[in-house]
Amino acid sequence: MLDRALGFGGSKKWGVPSPHPSPYGDLWVRGVNLERRFEALLKSSILSHMNMSPFRGHKLSVAQIALIVAPSFILFGYNQAGVGGLLSLPDWTKTFPEIDTSHTTGTVKSHNATIQGVVVATFVLGALTGALSCMYTGDIFGRRKNIFTAAALTLIGEILCSSSYALPQFMIGRTIIGLGTGVLSATVPVWQAECSSAANRGKHVVLDGLFITLGYTLESWINLGASQIKGSNQEASWRMPLAIPISFSIILMSCVFLMPESPRWLIKVGRVEEARVNLSKLKDVTLDNSILAAEIEGIQYALEGSTVKKASMADMFTMGPEKLFYRFCLCIMLQFYQQMSGSNLISVYAPVIFQQNLKLDSQTSRILAGGTLTWKFLSSFVAFFTIDRFGRRALFMFSGVGMGSCMLALAVSTSFPTDNKSASIASVFFIFMFNFFVPIGFLGANFLYCAEIAPVKLRVSMASISTANHWLWNFVVVMATPVAIANIGSHYFILFAAISYCIPLSVYFFFPETMGQSLEQIDAVFRDNNSPLAIVKASKLLSRGDIQNIISEKNQDITKHVEEAKINREKDSV
Repeated sequence: MLDRALGFGGSKKWGVPSPHPSPYGDLWVRGVNLERRFEALLKSSILSHMNMSPFRGHKLSVAQIALIVAPSFILFGYNQAGVGGLLSLPDWTKTFPEIDTSHTTGTVKSHNATIQGVVVATFVLGALTGALSCMYTGDIFGRRKNIFTAAALTLIGEILCSSSYALPQFMIGRTIIGLGTGVLSATVPVWQAECSSAANRGKHVVLDGLFITLGYTLESWINLGASQIKGSNQEASWRMPLAIPISFSIILMSCVFLMPESPRWLIKVGRVEEARVNLSKLKDVTLDNSILAAEIEGIQYALEGSTVKKASMADMFTMGPEKLFYRFCLCIMLQFYQQMSGSNLISVYAPVIFQQNLKLDSQTSRILAGGTLTWKFLSSFVAFFTIDRFGRRALFMFSGVGMGSCMLALAVSTSFPTDNKSASIASVFFIFMFNFFVPIGFLGANFLYCAEIAPVKLRVSMASISTANHWLWNFVVVMATPVAIANIGSHYFILFAAISYCIPLSVYFFFPETMGQSLEQIDAVFRDNNSPLAIVKASKLLSRGDIQNIISEKNQDITKHVEEAKINREKDSV
């Protein structure tokens, strides 16, 4: 009936005049026009896949950073440190007496401290689980849907925590926030790396660390300010800080589908035309641009292996021509270094170090802790301006030497009696210096590097496991530090110094350079070279644009193999 009313009669194809004219006159013409408009709109919608962003090129990159990257990693930093500054507030201990260690003694205090440790750990365990879940969801649903789901989880968790009147509700909320944060930490760097050009990829992804530190800094100063709330409104002294990140979750959920989906993921799942549209917007070129066509072909070539044999988790533990296990080990090692160099130790436990080791009062300790995190945030800009100039390897090695030296100096300065004013000043100085070196190499660059060296068919899986490894060692540090500081004191810092000094050695011999190379070129460096030393050497030449030397070396290798084969044939004939 509707077809006949619009003038389409019995024809199944819209726009073909009906053999039975419609009694509604020129309504048929309107129907044809409406159908054509609908068809054009539908085609446009399919191609863009809900990518309604009005931006292109550089403006689109800025929008991605401001609306997705910034909220994601501010949530990461803010929520990770969100409880530490609240534990001694009067209304907090009144609401949650089960974790009150400020007004208890003896076995009760010990029991409450254990429960407090479990409460703090729920976030980390949730984040670990969230990161691991991306192994299965990352390539099924795509990057944007994963980010939206993660933002929704953080929103639910933040509402539960800020409205809690009982500890179980608070713990459930922290676990859900952790789940969302884990998904964000594993997905957003991959999405960034896959959407960024080789020239600016380092700058874009290293911003992750800057925003993590901004989250830490905001949490520290907001908690300090809220702690001054007195009288009948004391409840707001801890509910308000827990509710503030809700705004970042809402921004993230509102904006993620305005951004383009990863072109590399779209090509992987066979949606090449959508990938072409998104890549043209990211590069600000027309759809028929030759550079765009070349990049699409390069991505398809890199994916050829996965079209023949579907990638599986087990592939990460095999070498083969793609050196997957080697790449996997690099990702695991880098995230291990990030935590076991002491980064999280100083960020989370700076107030404890100031108060217990240096015997400073609570207010002074809070102010100094906020100051160290603000300094760490400002120091993050060093990596932003240097990572695409000096390369990833140089920053990792410089950061490792600096962190190791500061930890060693801190072990010495904190070993003096607490009434030694000079030693206390030196300790504060080295904590500030440590927070200068950390963000240069290990607060953003580590997430970037793992996304860069992983092949596209296993990029999300490798990023998920390496990020889960980050959260695993985070959990170890969180649980071990209070006990270690209480029992071995300054000797604890020697462990982190030793691990930090291992960084420059391992990076020099095993970590290839990725600066200035497309993700497909990085993939080719691993495939075309047989040993770690050869991979590192080729990557350094490629990052300098020294293509001729690479070709020359390859030709020499081929000539050498031909000569050896010729000699062997002559020997066999004799």
